Amino acid sequence: MNDRSPDPEELGPIDYLVISFPGSRLTGEGLPLLIDLVDRAIIRILDLTFVRKGADGTVEAVEIADLTGDGRLDLAVFEGASSGLLGDTDLAEAGALLEPGDSAAVLLYENRWAAPLAAALRRADARMVAGGRVPLQDLVEVLDSIESPGPSS
Repeated sequence: MNDRSPDPEELGPIDYLVISFPGSRLTGEGLPLLIDLVDRAIIRILDLTFVRKGADGTVEAVEIADLTGDGRLDLAVFEGASSGLLGDTDLAEAGALLEPGDSAAVLLYENRWAAPLAAALRRADARMVAGGRVPLQDLVEVLDSIESPGPSS
């Protein structure tokens, strides 16, 4: 899934996700959607690593092959999706978010859809000075408040 080393001048914005699987139950329901994003060149996976938090609180990286033993969840397509950008410290921080017995996928990806815009802005000497993500619950609350008539004044 990592087709080549990225050219820093042509990179789109890079994001990460830490996706927790309580009780280490991975159903694979989201995998076809992730593969579709890659196939349509919307994202490029730079790193995909799985971690598991033991009952004693230790966090360890888990090989993709170790997650596919039940025959239902085929993660082989992601084998080798590693740029080396995620380090032990990153995985420990992701593991700290987990409860004992849980697993997580740590995904580092390039937003390829935005790469041409990002490259053009770099050539124009523009600089991103802020970025972030609006939590879904915050958005829902704002939309609800807009739709609900407030008290009459």
